[in-house]
Amino acid sequence: MTAPHAPIALSCGEPAGIGPEIAVKARAILGTEVPFFWMGDPRHLPPGTASQVIHSPTEALALPGTVLPVLPHPFAAPATPGQITYANARGVVEVIARCVSLVQQGQASALCTAPLHKKVLKDGAGFKFPGHTEYLAFLAGVEQVVMMLAAPALRVVPVTIHIPIAEVPRALTPALLEQTIRLTEAGLRRDFGLKQPRLAVAGLNPHAGEGGAMGHEDAAIIAPVVARLAAEGMAIRGPLPADTLFHPRARAGYDVAICMYHDQALIPIKTVDFDGGVNVTLGLPFVRTSPDHGTALDIAGKGIAEPSSLVAALRMAHQMAAARAG
Repeated sequence: MTAPHAPIALSCGEPAGIGPEIAVKARAILGTEVPFFWMGDPRHLPPGTASQVIHSPTEALALPGTVLPVLPHPFAAPATPGQITYANARGVVEVIARCVSLVQQGQASALCTAPLHKKVLKDGAGFKFPGHTEYLAFLAGVEQVVMMLAAPALRVVPVTIHIPIAEVPRALTPALLEQTIRLTEAGLRRDFGLKQPRLAVAGLNPHAGEGGAMGHEDAAIIAPVVARLAAEGMAIRGPLPADTLFHPRARAGYDVAICMYHDQALIPIKTVDFDGGVNVTLGLPFVRTSPDHGTALDIAGKGIAEPSSLVAALRMAHQMAAARAG
């Protein structure tokens, strides 16, 4: 069980990216409104950062909002903003695992992850997972999780994620679609307090297949799953043409859009709210959020990185943890 008022664990992510910089900025914005601590190597924080090394998560609660609590994890090398160092890859992976362990032990209320550099982890640490989401599922011992991108104006879930577009029709099975929808609906109930979540399911093909004239997957795969779940009492509609699913009037009619592939989900949410989107992993036994952007190596260390998405991710993790605690 999570200890009352336990802080959020914020993993450092790629040390050469904007993660350390936006962690400091997020603390300055949030203060003690959302209690969290940063785990990483203190050497990787921007020069002049007002930080305090802590030895346990609870110590973070006693620090003023102007000071970043740091639970230290030693890395192999210093970090230069914008310049990747493969020797630090293993430390990035270790920090994620340590943060998960703290959440599982109840010492942290939720996990928020700063962006990582997948190629660096693969080449520098032999990391075999496509990204955070799959690694967290492995650490948690669950077979399937759902990636949801959430902003105040829109929530989206891609059924298939990091695969080439040519492989989507083959990967889109009735079992995968149904499990994704069920995990999403359960997550909205448990983590967002929605008693009857409304789900809109996008079609795969243009015009949702237009009766088979533009592809058979919508009628053969998507429609039967939606019909079966609707018959169970789920508030669900689809398949719906994706090109008319994301304008303001359409968005008012659902709580989440279930999309068939990566860009069908991510293009609309990044268009609607580029800075405020949050990556949420549903189906884990703990709360996990992340900013919806990458490491931004090109601007790291320049002091111009925008912390809005991390601030939103920390706030959402705080709210979700409170919803789970009841």
